[in-house]
Amino acid sequence: MSVAKLPADITRTDRQMADGRTIRYYDTKGQRRQAQDQRPAEAQPQIGELRYDALVGEWVAVASHRQNRIFLPPKELCPLCPTSENPGELLTEIPESDFEVVVFDNRGPSFRPPVGDFELPEALSTQTAAGESAGKCEVICFAADHGKSLKDLAPSQVRVILEAWKDRVRELSKESYIAHIAPFENRGEEVGVTLTHPHGQIYSYPFLPPRVEKMLAAAQEHKDRTGRVLLDDVVAREIKDGERIVARNNHWIAFVPYAARYPFEIHVAPLKPVADLAELDEVASAAFPEIALEVLNRLDGVFGIEMAYIATWHQAPVRVGRDVMRLHWQITSVRRQPGKLKYLAGSESAMGAFIMDLKPEQSATQLREVKL
Repeated sequence: MSVAKLPADITRTDRQMADGRTIRYYDTKGQRRQAQDQRPAEAQPQIGELRYDALVGEWVAVASHRQNRIFLPPKELCPLCPTSENPGELLTEIPESDFEVVVFDNRGPSFRPPVGDFELPEALSTQTAAGESAGKCEVICFAADHGKSLKDLAPSQVRVILEAWKDRVRELSKESYIAHIAPFENRGEEVGVTLTHPHGQIYSYPFLPPRVEKMLAAAQEHKDRTGRVLLDDVVAREIKDGERIVARNNHWIAFVPYAARYPFEIHVAPLKPVADLAELDEVASAAFPEIALEVLNRLDGVFGIEMAYIATWHQAPVRVGRDVMRLHWQITSVRRQPGKLKYLAGSESAMGAFIMDLKPEQSATQLREVKL
Protein backbone atom coordinates (compact mmCIF):
# COMPACT_ATOMS: atom_id res chain seq x y z
CA MET A 1 0.00 0.00 0.00
CA SER A 2 1.23 3.53 -0.77
CA VAL A 3 -0.24 6.90 0.21
CA ALA A 4 0.34 10.31 -1.42
CA LYS A 5 -1.01 13.83 -0.86
CA LEU A 6 -2.48 15.76 -3.81
CA PRO A 7 -3.82 19.31 -4.20
CA ALA A 8 -7.24 20.24 -2.75
CA ASP A 9 -6.53 18.13 0.38
CA ILE A 10 -6.92 14.90 -1.57
CA THR A 11 -5.21 11.70 -0.46
CA ARG A 12 -4.38 8.98 -2.96
CA THR A 13 -4.10 5.45 -1.58
CA ASP A 14 -2.89 2.60 -3.80
CA ARG A 15 -3.89 -1.00 -3.12
CA GLN A 16 -3.36 -4.23 -5.00
CA MET A 17 -6.29 -6.21 -6.39
CA ALA A 18 -6.48 -10.01 -6.21
CA ASP A 19 -5.13 -10.46 -9.74
CA GLY A 20 -2.25 -8.02 -9.27
CA ARG A 21 -3.83 -4.91 -10.79
CA THR A 22 -3.60 -1.59 -8.96
CA ILE A 23 -6.59 0.33 -7.59
CA ARG A 24 -6.13 3.97 -6.56
CA TYR A 25 -8.51 5.69 -4.10
CA TYR A 26 -8.82 9.49 -4.17
CA ASP A 27 -10.28 10.70 -0.86
CA THR A 28 -10.90 13.99 0.96
CA LYS A 29 -12.19 12.82 4.34
CA GLY A 30 -9.19 10.97 5.78
CA GLN A 31 -10.50 7.51 4.93
CA ARG A 32 -8.24 4.51 5.61
CA ARG A 33 -8.31 2.08 2.72
CA GLN A 34 -7.61 -1.40 4.06
CA ALA A 35 -10.23 -3.69 2.49
CA GLN A 36 -8.81 -6.72 0.72
CA ASP A 37 -10.03 -7.94 -2.68
CA GLN A 38 -11.70 -11.21 -1.67
CA ARG A 39 -12.13 -12.57 -5.20
CA PRO A 40 -10.01 -15.49 -6.38
CA ALA A 41 -6.98 -14.46 -8.43
CA GLU A 42 -7.49 -14.70 -12.20
CA ALA A 43 -4.91 -14.70 -14.96
CA GLN A 44 -4.78 -11.38 -16.81
CA PRO A 45 -5.13 -11.36 -20.60
CA GLN A 46 -2.02 -11.39 -22.73
CA ILE A 47 -0.97 -8.24 -24.56
CA GLY A 48 -2.71 -7.82 -27.92
CA GLU A 49 -1.37 -7.03 -31.37
CA LEU A 50 -0.71 -3.72 -33.06
CA ARG A 51 -1.21 -3.90 -36.81
CA TYR A 52 -0.43 -1.23 -39.39
CA ASP A 53 -3.11 -0.33 -41.96
CA ALA A 54 -0.97 0.79 -44.89
CA LEU A 55 -3.98 2.06 -46.87
CA VAL A 56 -4.51 4.97 -44.49
CA GLY A 57 -1.29 4.97 -42.48
CA GLU A 58 -2.96 4.16 -39.16
CA TRP A 59 -2.41 1.70 -36.34
CA VAL A 60 -5.14 -0.79 -35.34
CA ALA A 61 -5.07 -2.57 -31.98
CA VAL A 62 -6.33 -6.16 -31.94
CA ALA A 63 -7.57 -7.25 -28.49
CA SER A 64 -9.71 -10.34 -29.03
CA HIS A 65 -10.13 -10.98 -25.29
CA ARG A 66 -12.48 -7.99 -25.14
CA GLN A 67 -15.23 -9.97 -26.87
CA ASN A 68 -16.18 -11.46 -23.50
CA ARG A 69 -16.40 -8.27 -21.43
CA ILE A 70 -19.49 -7.55 -19.33
CA PHE A 71 -22.39 -5.94 -21.23
CA LEU A 72 -25.04 -3.80 -19.49
CA PRO A 73 -25.50 -5.83 -16.29
CA PRO A 74 -28.36 -4.96 -13.89
CA LYS A 75 -27.51 -2.74 -10.91
CA GLU A 76 -27.25 -5.68 -8.52
CA LEU A 77 -24.48 -7.16 -10.70
CA CYS A 78 -22.63 -3.92 -11.46
CA PRO A 79 -18.86 -4.49 -11.14
CA LEU A 80 -18.23 -0.75 -10.51
CA CYS A 81 -20.39 -0.43 -7.39
CA PRO A 82 -18.72 -0.69 -3.97
CA THR A 83 -18.39 -4.21 -2.59
CA SER A 84 -21.21 -4.93 -0.14
CA GLU A 85 -20.40 -5.45 3.52
CA ASN A 86 -22.98 -8.26 3.62
CA PRO A 87 -21.39 -11.74 3.37
CA GLY A 88 -22.28 -13.68 0.24
CA GLU A 89 -23.17 -10.64 -1.87
CA LEU A 90 -21.42 -9.48 -5.03
CA LEU A 91 -17.68 -8.87 -4.85
CA THR A 92 -16.90 -6.05 -7.27
CA GLU A 93 -13.82 -4.36 -8.74
CA ILE A 94 -13.80 -2.01 -5.73
CA PRO A 95 -13.18 -3.90 -2.45
CA GLU A 96 -14.23 -0.99 -0.19
CA SER A 97 -17.89 -0.53 0.76
CA ASP A 98 -17.76 3.16 -0.20
CA PHE A 99 -15.52 5.48 -2.19
CA GLU A 100 -15.27 9.01 -3.58
CA VAL A 101 -13.26 8.51 -6.78
CA VAL A 102 -11.25 5.44 -7.78
CA VAL A 103 -8.99 4.60 -10.71
CA PHE A 104 -7.98 1.03 -11.49
CA ASP A 105 -6.38 -0.88 -14.33
CA ASN A 106 -8.93 -2.19 -16.82
CA ARG A 107 -9.73 -5.89 -16.51
CA GLY A 108 -9.94 -6.33 -20.30
CA PRO A 109 -7.59 -3.67 -21.68
CA SER A 110 -7.13 -2.74 -25.32
CA PHE A 111 -3.54 -1.77 -24.43
CA ARG A 112 -1.36 -3.04 -21.61
CA PRO A 113 2.22 -2.46 -20.41
CA PRO A 114 4.82 -4.38 -22.43
CA VAL A 115 7.31 -6.79 -20.95
CA GLY A 116 10.72 -5.23 -21.43
CA ASP A 117 11.59 -2.45 -23.86
CA PHE A 118 9.09 -1.35 -26.51
CA GLU A 119 9.40 0.47 -29.81
CA LEU A 120 6.84 0.99 -32.56
CA PRO A 121 7.61 -1.11 -35.66
CA GLU A 122 9.54 0.76 -38.32
CA ALA A 123 9.62 0.53 -42.15
CA LEU A 124 5.87 1.18 -42.38
CA SER A 125 4.42 -0.63 -45.39
CA THR A 126 2.14 -3.50 -46.34
CA GLN A 127 4.87 -5.78 -44.95
CA THR A 128 5.14 -4.18 -41.51
CA ALA A 129 5.17 -6.92 -38.89
CA ALA A 130 2.64 -6.87 -36.06
CA GLY A 131 3.84 -5.32 -32.83
CA GLU A 132 2.57 -5.35 -29.27
CA SER A 133 -0.41 -3.15 -28.36
CA ALA A 134 1.61 -1.53 -25.60
CA GLY A 135 0.00 1.15 -23.46
CA LYS A 136 -2.39 1.43 -20.56
CA CYS A 137 -6.17 1.37 -20.11
CA GLU A 138 -7.65 2.53 -16.82
CA VAL A 139 -11.18 2.95 -15.48
CA ILE A 140 -12.10 5.99 -13.39
CA CYS A 141 -15.27 5.70 -11.28
CA PHE A 142 -16.76 9.13 -10.65
CA ALA A 143 -18.94 8.17 -7.67
CA ALA A 144 -20.14 5.22 -5.62
CA ASP A 145 -23.83 5.94 -6.36
CA HIS A 146 -24.92 3.81 -9.31
CA GLY A 147 -27.86 6.06 -10.14
CA LYS A 148 -25.96 9.31 -10.57
CA SER A 149 -24.37 10.95 -13.59
CA LEU A 150 -21.41 13.34 -13.71
CA LYS A 151 -23.78 16.32 -13.94
CA ASP A 152 -25.50 15.30 -10.69
CA LEU A 153 -22.36 15.44 -8.56
CA ALA A 154 -21.36 18.16 -6.13
CA PRO A 155 -18.67 20.61 -7.32
CA SER A 156 -16.33 19.21 -4.66
CA GLN A 157 -16.69 15.73 -6.16
CA VAL A 158 -15.97 17.04 -9.67
CA ARG A 159 -12.81 18.64 -8.29
CA VAL A 160 -11.67 15.24 -6.99
CA ILE A 161 -12.30 13.75 -10.44
CA LEU A 162 -10.26 16.52 -12.07
CA GLU A 163 -7.37 15.98 -9.64
CA ALA A 164 -7.49 12.24 -10.38
CA TRP A 165 -7.27 12.97 -14.13
CA LYS A 166 -4.34 15.33 -13.52
CA ASP A 167 -2.58 12.81 -11.30
CA ARG A 168 -2.91 10.01 -13.83
CA VAL A 169 -1.59 12.22 -16.67
CA ARG A 170 1.44 13.15 -14.56
CA GLU A 171 2.24 9.55 -13.72
CA LEU A 172 1.47 7.95 -17.08
CA SER A 173 3.56 10.55 -18.90
CA LYS A 174 6.66 9.05 -17.26
CA GLU A 175 6.27 5.74 -19.11
CA SER A 176 8.57 5.53 -22.14
CA TYR A 177 6.10 3.41 -24.16
CA ILE A 178 3.26 5.95 -23.89
CA ALA A 179 2.96 8.63 -26.59
CA HIS A 180 -0.49 10.10 -25.90
CA ILE A 181 -3.01 10.09 -23.03
CA ALA A 182 -6.76 10.53 -23.54
CA PRO A 183 -9.19 10.60 -20.59
CA PHE A 184 -12.78 10.25 -21.82
CA GLU A 185 -16.32 9.44 -20.74
CA ASN A 186 -19.03 7.66 -22.72
CA ARG A 187 -22.59 8.15 -21.47
CA GLY A 188 -25.60 6.40 -23.00
CA GLU A 189 -26.15 3.16 -24.88
CA GLU A 190 -26.32 5.16 -28.13
CA VAL A 191 -22.55 5.74 -27.94
CA GLY A 192 -21.63 2.19 -26.91
CA VAL A 193 -21.71 2.26 -23.11
CA THR A 194 -21.48 -1.25 -21.64
CA LEU A 195 -21.70 -0.27 -17.95
CA THR A 196 -24.16 2.36 -16.71
CA HIS A 197 -22.34 3.22 -13.46
CA PRO A 198 -20.92 6.80 -13.66
CA HIS A 199 -17.40 6.29 -14.92
CA GLY A 200 -14.88 7.16 -17.58
CA GLN A 201 -11.72 5.69 -19.00
CA ILE A 202 -8.12 6.77 -19.54
CA TYR A 203 -6.47 5.40 -22.67
CA SER A 204 -2.71 5.73 -23.04
CA TYR A 205 -1.48 4.95 -26.56
CA PRO A 206 1.97 3.93 -27.84
CA PHE A 207 1.34 6.05 -30.96
CA LEU A 208 -0.43 9.30 -31.80
CA PRO A 209 -4.08 8.51 -32.63
CA PRO A 210 -5.19 9.70 -36.11
CA ARG A 211 -7.17 12.70 -34.82
CA VAL A 212 -4.25 13.80 -32.67
CA GLU A 213 -1.92 13.57 -35.68
CA LYS A 214 -4.29 15.78 -37.70
CA MET A 215 -4.67 18.29 -34.88
CA LEU A 216 -0.93 18.40 -34.36
CA ALA A 217 -0.28 18.96 -38.08
CA ALA A 218 -2.86 21.78 -38.20
CA ALA A 219 -1.45 23.38 -35.05
CA GLN A 220 2.13 23.20 -36.34
CA GLU A 221 1.18 24.66 -39.72
CA HIS A 222 -0.63 27.54 -37.98
CA LYS A 223 2.37 28.22 -35.73
CA ASP A 224 4.79 28.16 -38.69
CA ARG A 225 2.59 30.54 -40.68
CA THR A 226 1.47 32.98 -37.98
CA GLY A 227 3.78 32.50 -35.02
CA ARG A 228 0.72 31.95 -32.82
CA VAL A 229 -0.93 28.93 -31.16
CA LEU A 230 -3.97 27.64 -33.04
CA LEU A 231 -6.33 26.99 -30.13
CA ASP A 232 -5.51 30.41 -28.68
CA ASP A 233 -6.70 31.96 -31.95
CA VAL A 234 -9.78 29.71 -32.03
CA VAL A 235 -10.80 30.85 -28.53
CA ALA A 236 -10.08 34.51 -29.44
CA ARG A 237 -12.41 34.21 -32.44
CA GLU A 238 -15.19 32.67 -30.35
CA ILE A 239 -14.90 35.48 -27.80
CA LYS A 240 -14.97 38.06 -30.60
CA ASP A 241 -17.98 36.50 -32.38
CA GLY A 242 -19.82 35.81 -29.12
CA GLU A 243 -22.78 34.00 -30.66
CA ARG A 244 -21.50 30.47 -30.10
CA ILE A 245 -20.47 30.91 -26.44
CA VAL A 246 -22.49 28.67 -24.13
CA ALA A 247 -20.99 29.46 -20.71
CA ARG A 248 -18.05 31.29 -19.21
CA ASN A 249 -16.40 32.10 -15.90
CA ASN A 250 -13.18 33.91 -15.04
CA HIS A 251 -10.98 30.96 -15.97
CA TRP A 252 -12.86 28.79 -18.51
CA ILE A 253 -14.95 29.27 -21.63
CA ALA A 254 -17.44 26.84 -23.23
CA PHE A 255 -18.52 27.24 -26.84
CA VAL A 256 -19.99 25.42 -29.82
CA PRO A 257 -17.19 25.37 -32.42
CA TYR A 258 -17.59 27.28 -35.69
CA ALA A 259 -17.41 24.04 -37.70
CA ALA A 260 -19.12 21.63 -35.30
CA ARG A 261 -19.58 18.09 -36.59
CA TYR A 262 -22.38 16.96 -34.25
CA PRO A 263 -25.85 18.35 -33.48
CA PHE A 264 -24.65 19.30 -30.00
CA GLU A 265 -20.91 19.76 -29.61
CA ILE A 266 -19.30 21.84 -26.87
CA HIS A 267 -15.64 22.67 -26.33
CA VAL A 268 -14.49 23.81 -22.88
CA ALA A 269 -11.07 25.48 -22.70
CA PRO A 270 -9.08 27.21 -19.95
CA LEU A 271 -8.59 30.92 -20.60
CA LYS A 272 -5.00 30.52 -19.40
CA PRO A 273 -3.85 27.96 -21.99
CA VAL A 274 -1.84 24.90 -20.96
CA ALA A 275 -0.49 21.89 -22.82
CA ASP A 276 -2.18 19.19 -20.74
CA LEU A 277 -4.20 18.45 -17.62
CA ALA A 278 -1.12 18.17 -15.44
CA GLU A 279 -0.27 21.83 -16.14
CA LEU A 280 -3.57 23.24 -14.81
CA ASP A 281 -2.89 25.48 -11.82
CA GLU A 282 -4.88 25.63 -8.59
CA VAL A 283 -6.99 28.60 -9.69
CA ALA A 284 -8.12 27.02 -12.96
CA SER A 285 -8.69 23.66 -11.27
CA ALA A 286 -10.90 25.22 -8.61
CA ALA A 287 -12.97 27.00 -11.28
CA PHE A 288 -13.52 23.94 -13.49
CA PRO A 289 -16.38 22.21 -11.59
CA GLU A 290 -18.66 25.24 -11.95
CA ILE A 291 -18.48 25.39 -15.73
CA ALA A 292 -18.38 21.60 -16.19
CA LEU A 293 -21.63 21.14 -14.27
CA GLU A 294 -23.29 24.06 -16.05
CA VAL A 295 -22.40 22.73 -19.49
CA LEU A 296 -23.56 19.16 -18.74
CA ASN A 297 -26.84 20.38 -17.20
CA ARG A 298 -27.46 22.65 -20.19
CA LEU A 299 -26.91 19.70 -22.50
CA ASP A 300 -29.49 17.57 -20.67
CA GLY A 301 -31.85 20.54 -20.47
CA VAL A 302 -32.13 21.07 -24.24
CA PHE A 303 -34.79 18.37 -24.64
CA GLY A 304 -35.37 17.56 -20.97
CA ILE A 305 -33.80 14.10 -21.34
CA GLU A 306 -30.39 12.58 -20.66
CA MET A 307 -28.29 13.16 -23.77
CA ALA A 308 -25.93 10.42 -24.83
CA TYR A 309 -22.48 11.94 -25.24
CA ILE A 310 -18.75 11.35 -25.50
CA ALA A 311 -16.63 13.76 -23.46
CA THR A 312 -12.91 13.67 -24.26
CA TRP A 313 -9.92 15.62 -23.04
CA HIS A 314 -7.73 16.73 -25.95
CA GLN A 315 -4.22 17.68 -24.91
CA ALA A 316 -0.66 17.75 -26.18
CA PRO A 317 1.09 14.41 -26.73
CA VAL A 318 3.56 13.32 -24.08
CA ARG A 319 6.76 14.16 -25.96
CA VAL A 320 5.96 16.18 -29.10
CA GLY A 321 3.91 19.25 -30.01
CA ARG A 322 3.80 20.65 -26.50
CA ASP A 323 4.55 24.15 -27.75
CA VAL A 324 1.63 24.15 -30.21
CA MET A 325 -1.07 21.87 -28.74
CA ARG A 326 -3.44 23.08 -26.02
CA LEU A 327 -5.79 21.43 -23.53
CA HIS A 328 -9.55 21.45 -24.10
CA TRP A 329 -12.55 19.26 -23.22
CA GLN A 330 -14.79 18.22 -26.13
CA ILE A 331 -18.34 17.00 -25.49
CA THR A 332 -20.25 15.59 -28.48
CA SER A 333 -23.81 14.26 -28.55
CA VAL A 334 -25.38 12.30 -31.39
CA ARG A 335 -28.89 13.38 -30.26
CA ARG A 336 -30.41 15.86 -32.74
CA GLN A 337 -34.06 15.68 -31.61
CA PRO A 338 -35.82 13.81 -28.77
CA GLY A 339 -36.49 10.75 -30.91
CA LYS A 340 -33.74 11.11 -33.49
CA LEU A 341 -30.00 10.48 -33.58
CA LYS A 342 -27.32 11.58 -35.98
CA TYR A 343 -26.03 8.34 -37.43
CA LEU A 344 -22.57 8.35 -38.97
CA ALA A 345 -23.58 6.98 -42.34
CA GLY A 346 -21.92 6.93 -45.78
CA SER A 347 -20.24 10.32 -45.93
CA GLU A 348 -19.15 10.37 -42.28
CA SER A 349 -18.22 6.71 -41.73
CA ALA A 350 -16.90 5.79 -45.16
CA MET A 351 -15.40 9.10 -46.28
CA GLY A 352 -14.75 10.88 -42.97
CA ALA A 353 -16.55 13.94 -44.37
CA PHE A 354 -19.11 15.34 -41.92
CA ILE A 355 -22.34 17.05 -42.97
CA MET A 356 -24.25 19.10 -40.39
CA ASP A 357 -27.98 19.77 -40.69
CA LEU A 358 -28.03 22.14 -37.68
CA LYS A 359 -26.08 25.39 -37.66
CA PRO A 360 -23.68 25.65 -34.70
CA GLU A 361 -25.20 29.03 -33.85
CA GLN A 362 -28.61 27.34 -33.51
CA SER A 363 -27.41 24.68 -31.08
CA ALA A 364 -25.48 27.31 -29.08
CA THR A 365 -28.68 29.33 -28.74
CA GLN A 366 -30.63 26.26 -27.58
CA LEU A 367 -27.98 25.50 -24.97
CA ARG A 368 -27.87 29.10 -23.69
CA GLU A 369 -31.67 29.26 -23.39
CA VAL A 370 -31.89 26.28 -21.04
CA LYS A 371 -33.23 27.38 -17.66
CA LEU A 372 -31.01 25.94 -14.95
